[in-house]
Amino acid sequence: MNLEGKVAVITGSAVRIGRSMALALAEAGCDLCIHYLTSEQEANQTCADIKQLGRRAIAVSADLSAPLQAASEIIDATVAEFGKVDILINSASVFENKSLRTSTEHDWDSHFDINLKAPYFLCQRFAAAIQPGQSGQIVNIVDWRALRAGVGHLPYRITKAGLVTLTECLSLELAPEVQVNAIAPGAILPPPGQDASYLESRAEKVPLKRAGNPQEICDALLYLLRSDFVTGEVLTVSGGEQFSAGIE
Repeated sequence: MNLEGKVAVITGSAVRIGRSMALALAEAGCDLCIHYLTSEQEANQTCADIKQLGRRAIAVSADLSAPLQAASEIIDATVAEFGKVDILINSASVFENKSLRTSTEHDWDSHFDINLKAPYFLCQRFAAAIQPGQSGQIVNIVDWRALRAGVGHLPYRITKAGLVTLTECLSLELAPEVQVNAIAPGAILPPPGQDASYLESRAEKVPLKRAGNPQEICDALLYLLRSDFVTGEVLTVSGGEQFSAGIE
């Protein structure tokens, strides 16, 4: 896909990796819908930064814990502003280290709604917005934990594994008009509330002996979006951690 003039929606794109991906797509020529929940100031700043790059941007607040309503609000606002939508990146997620013994029904529901149910209905709404003769791209941000069993982050792992399956199934159902792929990051940024020591500890388990950075996720994203013959794939960007990590 030639990204010049394309319109992209990125959930959770006011801050962190979502913001980095938004700026990378703006630099590549895309107009953006910046989705956020409560980070209004950061979303407006991201839009301002995109406009400084010569592209258009809107900020849309929507609660992904109400997936059907949020999907309609986000995609409809994008089409109303730009007249179309070409790219959907499901990036927003809940990441909590809960086990079978410590998780509650609320933990399960919040992970399921935001990590899997919201992407499902966003994909549904996105696919319905693709016009005849138009090509589209969906990229789901998953996690290397979704690709193997392990201890810890149980609701998170299950929902991200479901997102991998959704990626694979939609790559068949939506072909040939829409390509659907996923990126599985490793240690890129510390979780909220953690500092750099978290990444230093994680780096010990990484074969490449370092943590990654948001630019490496952006590079993976641009590769997938520019590739016209790649679909149904999970591109792991983890320094090989998925092969060496043990019990967390």
